[in-house]
Amino acid sequence: MALEKQNQRVSARVPQQVYEILAQAAEVTGSTLNQFLVQSAYEKAQKVIEHSHFIIMSKKSSKKFFDTLENPPDPNQKLVNAVRAYDGLADEAEN
Repeated sequence: MALEKQNQRVSARVPQQVYEILAQAAEVTGSTLNQFLVQSAYEKAQKVIEHSHFIIMSKKSSKKFFDTLENPPDPNQKLVNAVRAYDGLADEAEN
């Protein structure tokens, strides 16, 4: 049985100027460069993932969306057919 690694390695090559800025920021925060990089990347990753779960709409779009929820249109023929087909499948599954 293969052992699972508890920690994974991440490395990156950066220009000297970027390295110096990162090292300075790590020093200011009282952490090692590695700790600073991991914490900063982790925080950024959390924000990116969190932001990806939001739906951003304009005022016009959101108004139309909520108006449609409150006053849904009558079902069109495609929806009626889809519901009939679904009901037929449900009836077959019960038998």
